[in-house]
Amino acid sequence: MSKPIGSTPPSLRRLNASALLRHALGSDVFTASDAMASTGLSRATVIGLCDELVERGWLEELADTRGDDYRLGRPARRYTLRDRAGLLVGVDAAPHHVTTIVADLRGAVVERVTRRLDPDAVTPDERRAFVASVVDDALDAAGAVDADVLSCVVAVPAPTDAEGASPYGRGGWWASMNPGYAQEFAARGWQVVVENDANLAALAERALGEGRNVPSFATLLSGERFGAGFVVNDRLVRGSRGATGEMHVLELVSDVGSADGLGLLARKWVREAREAGELPAGSVLARLPLDELQAPAVFAAADAGDAAALAIVERLAERLARIAAILAGILDVDRMIVAGAVAPSVGLLLERARPYLERFSRPSAPDLVASTLGDSVVGLGAVTRALDLVREDPLSFSPAEPVQAGAEAP
Repeated sequence: MSKPIGSTPPSLRRLNASALLRHALGSDVFTASDAMASTGLSRATVIGLCDELVERGWLEELADTRGDDYRLGRPARRYTLRDRAGLLVGVDAAPHHVTTIVADLRGAVVERVTRRLDPDAVTPDERRAFVASVVDDALDAAGAVDADVLSCVVAVPAPTDAEGASPYGRGGWWASMNPGYAQEFAARGWQVVVENDANLAALAERALGEGRNVPSFATLLSGERFGAGFVVNDRLVRGSRGATGEMHVLELVSDVGSADGLGLLARKWVREAREAGELPAGSVLARLPLDELQAPAVFAAADAGDAAALAIVERLAERLARIAAILAGILDVDRMIVAGAVAPSVGLLLERARPYLERFSRPSAPDLVASTLGDSVVGLGAVTRALDLVREDPLSFSPAEPVQAGAEAP
């Protein structure tokens, strides 16, 4: 590994190099003139820093592509970021599954691995070891080792403090979902952040999804339970203990009563109706095997016009509209984004929810839309945050050494 440029406190040269690297992280191929326009640095400074960053493994100088018969003027030197000068690891450590995404320095996904587990069958220590094993599997599949990783962000279904710990709340559930990930991965030499899953979903929406160019929005992460991530005036709102988006407050709201999510309620209500004999014999939901009575089946049946499924969707729509009106009213957001694995199948539900939202909202209703990021939203948010860590202070990281010409990659 090469050593970072400069010393602590940062020298002017280190600050300039950081500015140049941030430009490279957001660019494809660039010239010295491009970097000068972006950073305000002089040509001599840019050229000198580019040479140093090439030597240290951050940048690559590209060959001149003009033909040999071109003789007018000296060709501009062209540079690009070495995409795999380091890797980013984003982990979605959900209760029932763990997904690890390995990405390069442009945020492009290199590898994605998902493993399922029973949250009631593992201790906190076993959960931590299981998450670490999924990370190892993803790195192996990417042909990478620990030394290739610059930053790692772990998403948990719990509030987190500045050190990445979760409080012993909700009967110990929060702590059991976050059993020391910060220490686990920091021991590998990585810069680590442990963050609430809904907050990271909001960061993914801001960077890649329905939150782009929307200054204030809320991402409503809905599966088994609701969680919310808020971006207000282009800034993620966390609160003093990282618990801004915790939805247990819904237990106090009349006609809502819990933080149960769309997926859980759709499954629960259809099974209750079937057990009570309330599903018409002609309903597709009356004929499905019990283990297939899940939210996707309910939404698909509603899309096909099944009356029993439509009744459940209508109940969900009114409940969702109440929650959206409450959240939007408190923080005055312009858009509510329904995210998570259910998002691709909630089109009809949102259509039914919008009239309720108009009625419940004051002074005006926010946009109500579905995420386009599917079940990857949390993992992509973790990668987005990991890349932000590098952009904030790139020279606090050491890139992987470039492979020399004629040498074999390790």
